[in-house]
Amino acid sequence: MSDSITQVFVKQFEADVHLAYQQMGTKLRNTIRSKSGVIGSSTTFQKVGKGAANTKTRHGLVPVMNLNHEPVVCNLTDYYAGDWIDALDELKTNIDERRVVASAGAYALGRKTDDLIIASMAAATNLIGTGATGLTKTLILSAVKALNAKDVPDDGRRFCVVGVQQWNELLAIDEFVSAEYVGNETPLVGGYETRKWLGINWIMHNSLPVASSKRDCFMYHASSVGHACGQEVKSDITWHGERAAHFISNCMSQGSVLIDQDGIVKVPCAE
Repeated sequence: MSDSITQVFVKQFEADVHLAYQQMGTKLRNTIRSKSGVIGSSTTFQKVGKGAANTKTRHGLVPVMNLNHEPVVCNLTDYYAGDWIDALDELKTNIDERRVVASAGAYALGRKTDDLIIASMAAATNLIGTGATGLTKTLILSAVKALNAKDVPDDGRRFCVVGVQQWNELLAIDEFVSAEYVGNETPLVGGYETRKWLGINWIMHNSLPVASSKRDCFMYHASSVGHACGQEVKSDITWHGERAAHFISNCMSQGSVLIDQDGIVKVPCAE
């Protein structure tokens, strides 16, 4: 039990305790290649090269594409989040403290999942812009052009994750907010509302890298980044008599890796 539990002892205030506003779970896992049930400490994503068609002579051999297969290894790491709940402290509160702590731990691990994915995206080398300006329409079209130049499929699985300030800058672009351009549809991705424009699903995220007043945003195809999971988020509550307390344990085993540099563009924006 945290030493600060006395702050919620019942006096004369409301019984319901609201968890501090925070990102509840992962926003990005459903936007990339994800592999569950991994056995072992690592797994491999296959990166397959482009094939080429050719002619053949009558009765000749069919030309072989000789596709290049480049395995990309993704290492898994174990993560934990836990806390103690003293039995007598529970008697002094009229909230389900165990549920609150268990939920907070699960949310923390969900955010860690996104941190892993964002860290792998940060390894992208395709850079559009210098970060001297905010997220402008010109910058966006340049990023889209970069993906098109690499023959990245425009199959509805393109995404762009931006920061809070960049989202506000998008809202100042008529084409992004007007139903005449994007319709009234706000598709859900991983349970979160997004907006689709230019064939791209736009997502706002609070934890994108920022340095020297520059926020890194990422435009990418779902197949360019991989996520592997050996153990989904799991919570366990056990009683420890010697401490007269319950221990809330949350754990997971996950990892992420950048698979294809051609399928992702880093867009630094001034902030």
